[in-house]
Amino acid sequence: MEIDPDDLFRDDEDDPDNELFQERESTKELVVYLVDASPKMFTTTCPAGDRKDDTHFHVAVSCIAQSLKTQIINNSYDEVAICFFNTREKRNLQDLNGVYVFNVADREYLDRPTARLIKEIDNIEESFMSKIGSQYGIVSGSRENSLYNVLWVAQALLRKGSAKTADKRVLLFTNEDDPFGSIKGVIKTDMMRTTLQRTRDAQDLGISIELLPLSRPDSDFNVSTFYSDLLGLKGDDLARFMPAAGEKLEDMKDQLRKRMFKKRLVRKITFSIANGLSIQLSSYALIRPTLPGAITWLDSVTNRPLKTERSFICADTGALVQGSAKRFQPYKTENIKFSVEELSEIKRFSTGHLRLLGFKPLNCLKEFHNLRPSTFVFPTDEELIGSTCIFIALHRSMLRLKRFAVAFYGSSSRPQLVALVAQDEIISAGGQVEPPGMHMIYLPYSEDIRNTEELHTGSNVAPPHANDDQTRSAAALIKRFDLKDFSVFQFANPALQRHYAVLQALALEEDEIPEIKDETVPDEEGMSRPAFVSALEEFKQSVYGDNYEEENDAVGNGKASETSKKRKAVSENAVKESGNYDWVDLADNGKLKDLTVTQLKYYLTANNLPLAGKKEALISRILTHMGK
Repeated sequence: MEIDPDDLFRDDEDDPDNELFQERESTKELVVYLVDASPKMFTTTCPAGDRKDDTHFHVAVSCIAQSLKTQIINNSYDEVAICFFNTREKRNLQDLNGVYVFNVADREYLDRPTARLIKEIDNIEESFMSKIGSQYGIVSGSRENSLYNVLWVAQALLRKGSAKTADKRVLLFTNEDDPFGSIKGVIKTDMMRTTLQRTRDAQDLGISIELLPLSRPDSDFNVSTFYSDLLGLKGDDLARFMPAAGEKLEDMKDQLRKRMFKKRLVRKITFSIANGLSIQLSSYALIRPTLPGAITWLDSVTNRPLKTERSFICADTGALVQGSAKRFQPYKTENIKFSVEELSEIKRFSTGHLRLLGFKPLNCLKEFHNLRPSTFVFPTDEELIGSTCIFIALHRSMLRLKRFAVAFYGSSSRPQLVALVAQDEIISAGGQVEPPGMHMIYLPYSEDIRNTEELHTGSNVAPPHANDDQTRSAAALIKRFDLKDFSVFQFANPALQRHYAVLQALALEEDEIPEIKDETVPDEEGMSRPAFVSALEEFKQSVYGDNYEEENDAVGNGKASETSKKRKAVSENAVKESGNYDWVDLADNGKLKDLTVTQLKYYLTANNLPLAGKKEALISRILTHMGK
């Protein structure tokens, strides 16, 4: 098989060394949801009123279902398990009473979420009482401890994987702040002691336990009664716990469909400094582009992923070729053969280490040098003892001398120069804002940089420049556009939201596609405020003048252009058609929604209003213009 040089040395975007696309199973998260199923969880969260009453059990199950839907998109490698405790029936490997591990067919207890699991957890309330049941697992006269049992089951489920390669978490939903309230005396003290010891054992194994408390209508959840000792909360942490837990619960209810790169270790890098001195660094991914997941081909009958296999057949005998095929390259009169291992070595430019080349002043690093998201690096002493001390000395010197390091990063597919920029720690009243470390900025190749070109209307015509009045009006307009406390996380990609909503509807066999809110649509209500309108008109007046519309329509010897003729014809037709409707009557009787989008645009065009947006936005714009 002849070698194709272009194929041999092409850049592979899916290269496992590429941090932009890397998502290894070693960075996955293992989560066990523990849901209290005692009778108190089935009480209503609010008094009966106009809206439907929700139980705490419904709130917990809904949060889990929504979290699983988002998790399939965000982190497809993560694995979950769902356990109910204080149940009548039991199902767990330890055969403990009051604990029911919920699962579906063709899935392990702790495994990746599936569409079937989400569908059944969404509808579990309908059959929960008949199949699983609810009862108090901690009662007087009994030594049974359902909370201890469920923590034991969760710890056993999370034995899978190492704490160094996976984040292990337990999320507990309950509205009972004193699970041992019905027990008195020495028995209660002993049960609390054994439960707390079970918690410490789990935490010693690298398992974090989080509580999501649900307050009952008649009383607030008191963390200090028992769970503050279980979670190790004291002082300010105890005071801030309930507000933070409420925010976390709301985040689980309302999560965006978007790919997320969590703050997890991407890979470890060996940093060679000089004379054989090397240290170990951990790299972390920062902001990355949000992209749809990779396409997975499924079998049309079994719906299982297809596995692609390739076989080579001898052209002379038709026999199946055993072993790996060899490639060759013609050289003079001979064919030079290469094995797969030899080709791999040819493609390997370096060992993948980071090698220091020197230092430069910070002012030599320009903004346009940062062509792709940077990587944050931090020292680790796990393999090379003393890495942290050397890194701190280097970090402090770079900050003091205002220098950045230039290094060679030997990625297998794209070896290049990188800049290591030291970042100092920033602390505010709320805690650490920016951690100390270094940003690894990937420097461009020479052909990646393009010089700016100046465009002129003519060789003898000076380029136009804004005068002071135009500059002032533009600055006033931009000030009105200013978004307070802006963050890139405030807006979701509507195309991706729609993409994942359609996938969810198909996977869960839902009748309707979930409604998607486009947060990138302009704020028409805010832009219609008098102050904003005034700034916009002032800018148009200063730049274009009074007769801009008339001057724009005039072309050549005073003759109207074809475009202006069409625009004028459309406007005249819209005014004519708009006169055929009684818009006031339609608005008063709520019949605007019965009109088509084209009919609604007759009114908007006739009144010089924007035409962008969906039908609901057009109706809202018409009502606002009519003052209704």
